[in-house]
Amino acid sequence: MKLGIIGAGMIAQEVLTFIGEIENIEVVAISATPRSEDKLKDLSEKYGIGKYYTAYEELLANPEVEVVYVALPNNLHYEVMDKALDAGKDIICEKPFTANVNQALKIFKKAEAKGKIILEAMSNRFIPNAIRVKDEISKLGKIKIVSFNYSQYSSRYDRFKAGDIAPAFSLENAGGALMDLNIYNIDYAINLFARPKDVRYFPNIEKSIDTSGVCLLDYEDFKVVCIGAKDSSASLTNTIQGEEGTIEIPDALNSFGSYRIKKNGGVYEEINENKDKSRLYYEFVAFEKIIRERDMERVEKLKEITLITAETLNQARIEAGIFFPADSSH
Repeated sequence: MKLGIIGAGMIAQEVLTFIGEIENIEVVAISATPRSEDKLKDLSEKYGIGKYYTAYEELLANPEVEVVYVALPNNLHYEVMDKALDAGKDIICEKPFTANVNQALKIFKKAEAKGKIILEAMSNRFIPNAIRVKDEISKLGKIKIVSFNYSQYSSRYDRFKAGDIAPAFSLENAGGALMDLNIYNIDYAINLFARPKDVRYFPNIEKSIDTSGVCLLDYEDFKVVCIGAKDSSASLTNTIQGEEGTIEIPDALNSFGSYRIKKNGGVYEEINENKDKSRLYYEFVAFEKIIRERDMERVEKLKEITLITAETLNQARIEAGIFFPADSSH
């Protein structure tokens, strides 16, 4: 896989720290904006990347690039993926996949028409501990209550309150706590339990955007509480409670560093199947194999989770009165 990276922010830089360890992946190009040219030059030299561009269109025009990894602000995902498909590229796109579900449906339809693969980079679909927990749930008996909490005081929140709005807090950039942090909780719940019967979102709103909030997913027989906050912090405790036992995950679900399981009346068993790798390592190992083998069955399963998550985020956000500019475009 000859990979082109679009974006030079923190997530793209994290990927560059390990991507060279994965067999069959070679980063051949990277792009960002003209103001990031010094950073692009440094990254290219540090990681031996052959080409860098200050416009992503130039990267897409490079015939050597087979697959693009889109690591840009949320609102740009759709536009860049649309042009990448026109350029004949397979795509890996950071979460959240698109600003809304309509964009997601359109981009998947176009990819299918062009015979291209698109995959959403959602780390907890691929981390060994997260996969093992999915298998362990049957040991808990009938599920009753699930609680996921990703609350992390944002380094940009003080600036936001002062009127300096970073993309993560911007409606124009499809930001907010739901899209930035709570998405991991919601996506993992959907990965475990499929589509919820009903969705409700109760956000704390400042300057028209959710700086924190509680999303309730109703599965009729049991309830899932998803908490995401950028304006406050808490211990990252996640629990799956069943009639016969409990699983605790003492880490953010996008890292999933370990978990423990206890049957009623028993003691906790600590489990960690992850290797000493970046949380993003496992998804790129999976993506390389999926794309190389053109594993369309796996593509379809991952696409289904992406679309259900997009629908759930849409319902949660819009019923709570949070609208992005992308919602009014057709």
